[in-house]
Amino acid sequence: MSRDAFRFCPSCATPLEAIEQWEDGGPKTRLRCPACGWTHWNNPTPVLAAIVECADQGGKVLLARNAAWSGRMFALITGFMEAGESPEHGIRREVAEETALEVLDLKLVGVYDFQRMNQVIIAYHALARGEVRLSPELSEYKLFDLADLRCWRAGTGIALADWLRSRGHEPQFIEFPPRT
Repeated sequence: MSRDAFRFCPSCATPLEAIEQWEDGGPKTRLRCPACGWTHWNNPTPVLAAIVECADQGGKVLLARNAAWSGRMFALITGFMEAGESPEHGIRREVAEETALEVLDLKLVGVYDFQRMNQVIIAYHALARGEVRLSPELSEYKLFDLADLRCWRAGTGIALADWLRSRGHEPQFIEFPPRT
């Protein structure tokens, strides 16, 4: 939820104000309730991402298109971490929920800043197997050889580029908006 989405205190319904207070690192202005002191911290949301390598498809990488997207952009499997789960458990769950694939092995690729969406992306390489059955959240998928993957210059695209480099492939980037 963006900073602008909070206008009223969820505890007492008083309009929030940008109030400066001293915090651990010094003065910080945040949306705060002048009546009860509730603070909207606006901390980044942890998002999990998987570079899904299909073991029974010759090591091809699965990219999927979100059903809500209007264009033909394909991306990594992503999802929000749930309360009470580890990032590793969460990404295994997301891959299973969104693709019906079983994750055989999981390796951390890295942690990536995605300020435009106020997110921190925790990206994994997931070796998986099984028959792909997409959730209603996804409309289609494609399998790519590593040499055919194209990265984007933000968020999970940087994770994909780092993973490709770790595999000895120099990533190629697409520019937005992509030409279709």
